[in-house]
Order: sequence, then C-alpha cells, then structure tokens
Amino acid sequence: MTFVVSVLGVLIAVVLAVVAALMVRRLLGVPVGWPRSVLVGLAMISLGAWFVSEVMLRSGMSLTSAEENPLGAMLVGGLAFAWVFVLGVLALVILEVFVPTGSLPHPLAAFRGWRSRRRRTRRYLQVSAIAARHGLGAVAGAPFRGAADETHGKALRDTLAASGVTFVKVGQLMSTRPDVVPEDIVRELSTLQTQAPALPWEQLEPALATALGSDPSDVLAHVDAEPLAAASVAQVHAGTLRTGEEVVLKIQRPEARAQVTADLDILDRFAARLDRSAAWARSIGVRDLADGFAASLREELDYRVEAENMRVVAGGAGQGSGRVVVPRVFGEHSGERLLVMERLHGVPLGSASRELARLDDETRRRLATDLVREVMRQVLVVGVFHADLHPGNVILLDDGRLGLLDFGSVGRLDPASRDSIALLFAAFARQDGVGATDALIDLLERPEHLDDRQVEREVGQVVMFATSGAATAGSSGVFAQLLRVVQRAQLGVPPQVAAAFRAFAALEGTLALIDPELPLVATATSVGRDLMGARFDPASLRTTLETQLAAYLPLVQRLPRRIDRLTDDLTTGRFTANVRVLADPRDRRYVTSLVQHVVVAVLAGAATLGAIVLLVADTGPFLVAGVRLYTYLGYGLLLGGFVLALRALAGVVRREA
Repeated sequence: MTFVVSVLGVLIAVVLAVVAALMVRRLLGVPVGWPRSVLVGLAMISLGAWFVSEVMLRSGMSLTSAEENPLGAMLVGGLAFAWVFVLGVLALVILEVFVPTGSLPHPLAAFRGWRSRRRRTRRYLQVSAIAARHGLGAVAGAPFRGAADETHGKALRDTLAASGVTFVKVGQLMSTRPDVVPEDIVRELSTLQTQAPALPWEQLEPALATALGSDPSDVLAHVDAEPLAAASVAQVHAGTLRTGEEVVLKIQRPEARAQVTADLDILDRFAARLDRSAAWARSIGVRDLADGFAASLREELDYRVEAENMRVVAGGAGQGSGRVVVPRVFGEHSGERLLVMERLHGVPLGSASRELARLDDETRRRLATDLVREVMRQVLVVGVFHADLHPGNVILLDDGRLGLLDFGSVGRLDPASRDSIALLFAAFARQDGVGATDALIDLLERPEHLDDRQVEREVGQVVMFATSGAATAGSSGVFAQLLRVVQRAQLGVPPQVAAAFRAFAALEGTLALIDPELPLVATATSVGRDLMGARFDPASLRTTLETQLAAYLPLVQRLPRRIDRLTDDLTTGRFTANVRVLADPRDRRYVTSLVQHVVVAVLAGAATLGAIVLLVADTGPFLVAGVRLYTYLGYGLLLGGFVLALRALAGVVRREA
C-alpha cells in the first residue's frame, strides 16, 4: 500500500510539473524547451510547499489562526506559491539568456549520438594537437601585421595540410576568397596540395574490386602495385585493360569517405556556432559557404561527376591545334569510387625543366598560347573549366603536346558571368580602365558603400601595367593585382567567379614555366576575341535580337497605350501616387512586436512603482496576523510587474537569439 501511495505521489508530482511547465511557457509567450520547463516545474512543486509554510510562519500564522481565518490563509499561501511560480519563470529566463533553447542537443538525441560525439571529440583533439605541433596556437594571438601575416599563413597552411583532405580543401577554398582572407595567407594557402603516404596495394586492391563489381583480373590485364601518385582521398595506379589500352586508375581510399563525412559534420557545427555568435560570420554568409563547400567536396568524392566534367571539357579540347589533350574516360569501367581513364605519357610541367629546355622559343610560345586558348575556351565558351591548373596538373607529353589532369576541382560559370569576363578582357585590350571597372563590378557583388572613383583609379593602374608590355607570364601576376583591388574595395566574390580567378592566377604560374616572356593579357585578349567572335558576328547578333524581341514583344505592344494613358492623366490632373508605409508584412510584424514590448515594459514599470508605494505605506487593516492589506496588495502588484518584466525580457532575448 505504501508503495502504491508513493507511486501515486510521484505521478501527481509529474502531472503538476507538466501543468506548471505549460503555464510557464504560456506566461513567457516564447517557445521554451519542454525538458527545461518540466525540470523547473518539478523544482517548483518540490519547493512550493516548504516556501509557503515558511511564509505562513513568518507572517505569524499558525494552524489555529489559519482555521480561524481560512480566507486570509488562502490568500497569503496563494501569493507565496505565486512567487514560487514566478521565481521558476525567472530561472527559465536566465537559462534562455545563457543557454538558449536549441543550443544543446535533445536528451534523447544526445544519448543516441554518444558514439559520434566521441568520434568528433577525438578528431577535435587530433586537429588541436596538429595545430599546436605546427605552431598555429602560438601565433593565434599575434596581430595580423607585416611579418606576422607570413607566420600565420605558414602555420595555418602546415596545419591544414597535416589535418587531412577536408581541411586541405578548406584552405584551398579560403585561397579563392581574397575579399575576406588577408593576401599573405591567400598566397600561402594557394600552395596547398593533398599528398599523403601511399597505401600498400594489398589494402587498396579490395577497394578496386568493390568499385569494379568483379575481380580486377576480369577487366585488367595488369596493374602496377606502385602508385603514380598518392593523395588523401585517392591513389593513382597505372594499368592495362584486357583490350590492350593503357589506362590510369584513380582509386578512392577505403577510409576517405568516412573521414570526410566526419570532418564535414565538425565544420557544419562550427559554422552554425559562428553564425549564431558572430556578426561578421553572418555578414559573409558562413552557413551558405559551409553548405556550398560540403556539396562541392561530396561532389569531388563522386568520380562519376569528374568523369562527366572530363567529357564536357574534352569536347573540342585544343580546338585549332590539337596540342592540348584531355584524357579519354572509360565510362563502362568507372564508377562512384573509381575513375578509369586513358594514360598520357609525359612529365608534369613542375618537373619538366630539362624537357622544356630542349624546346626552341617558338615551340614554347606556341604551347603557351595553346594552353591559354584552351583555358579561355573552357571559361568563355564551355562554361565548365579546370579550376586548379597548377604545374602538377599540366603535363608535357612525350609527343610534344600538353595534357590536362585531375578534373575533380572544376568551376561552372553562367552565360552572364562569361560575358562579363569577356568584356573585362576586351576592356584591358582597349586600355579602358572605366570599362574594365564596370565589367569587374558587374561580375562581382557590389558592397553598400563603394568608392567607384577609387576603384576606377586602381583598376586603371592594373590595366596600364597589363598592357604596357611589363606584364608577362613570368612577372608579378595581373590577376593577383586585380584580386588585391577587389579585396581593398571589399567587393563580394561569388564562389564560381573566385574559382575562375583562381584558375587564371594558377595559369600565370604554369605559363611562367613554359614561356616566361609570354604577353599574357595580350594573348588572352586575342584568343578571347577569336573565341567570342562567333557570338558577335552579324548572324549571331541578329538571332539574339530576334530572340529578345520575341520575349519583349507583348510589352512593346502595350507600351504606347500605357504612355498615352499616363500623359493624359498628367494633363488632366488625375495622376496620383499611392504610398503605403509599412506595406511589407515583416515591417508590420516588427512594429507590432516593438509596440507590444513597449506597452508591457510600461505596465511593468507602473506596477512596480505602485507596489513600492503600497509597501512603503505601512498602514491599513490587517489581512492576517502580521500582514497588512496594503502590504499584501503591494507584494501582489510587485508580482504582476515582475511577471510583465520577465515576459518582455524573454521576448527580447528570443528575438536576439
């Protein structure tokens, strides 16, 4: 029987706690989390009886006097319990201030996710140890000035390089955002690569079999056990198909996808925390950047996307010369984690100094021009371009041609952006600083307070440098100077445009190895003019005009009638304009919320002042022994003012959160 009574008591307490929690949520007027509301309700139920009895004793009431004056005892006890209730509300408001609802995981989710949380913690510690080993912690508090920037950049680069493919990709993404990352750090991060120790073939062969869906010997006559290259995500091995073609196998490491998934989870949580707590992070759209980066990295893990990129770019590669080659993809053997492509025999440009030295100047100039033509074709015509043309991804073939490798990192440009880039090159060719500035601003995102004249002057200086003959492939990069202008003007750089700038900047370094004296801008402008010429010949222009006219024909047909109606209204004095203040529903909601908070705050202040007057006036009849009526009313009015103030505070905290 005692056990049953105890269980019933617990159940009644839980029910009362839930009811109290519901009342608290309704009183605050904001969606406070249920777990914390129920916990506070339990605390109120547990402490309520003790607090009420203490108040009754201190007010001079005994059991006998309570029986003699039951109404007074009920009023005093009810007010005491109401104050317990309000103190519980205060506890919830304090929790919302310091630990807002949603900032902590749900208890059930936290219990279920303890393994992933342990994995994340282990990864946090691992990355922190890497950062400390490379000195990133030592320079974290140093000012970003002068030589300190180089220290920051080197420490950050080494830390990211040692932390795995995800963090290397983060560094490469940062190197494409000169509008938000300091120049010296951009320069250091642009050298990041994803080399890693090679896995033994015995560990990688099962991954190859899984990707092929059969025994490798059924498809391949031979595979070299020694890799041609090893990176954090994949290894590259040479092989021969059963049909006799020499191929290269890009095989994804077995643990790569799980590691990237865990790291992306960490980055997503970190971005969400920054978005909640830092205004600068919200201003640059850190959540969108993190989501875009995650989508891009997941795309790089799917080699079917890379295979399609290669097919698109390969269409017409090396047009007019045939001296730039994109490997052929063997789609029937490729898949999500395996890419089988034609093997190109040659030496990467970064290691081809002896081979290049054997070529005469005319051949080197022709190769450099062909590479510029191919990149311009990808950017201006195809719209899908290789975004990482460092010397390791361009090889000098044994037959004297150039080959492009590694299409995992590509950019995509819409037609409007391609036209703006073409106009930018055309303005450089005309030495038109104003036109170049207009094309650049149209290509990028204009900030709220932009000094157009200052940007025109700085872009004009870059234009003169680029067209004066001083700008060669071996000189200081034109695109590096242009990016510095973008950074100083705080122009926003869309990710895909940043990828195009990065491709051009990497191209400058690669061309410097082939032909350091190549007039880069003049060559790119000439090539671009040839490529875009077909779009601006009379037939193409006529087709474009006809298409646009067809789209705007209904508007053109109605325009004379509308102009006649407008001029008639102006002549007869019937023209009126209606302007509605607060026409936007969001503006109306904001003003309504503001008025509500002001009214609640005024009422809370008035109630508190009234309570003080009543409490100070120690007069009036006794409600019960030791408690005057005015004192009781004062505490009740103070309670009301306190509740209104808490409600206003909770609304403000919730809106700020």
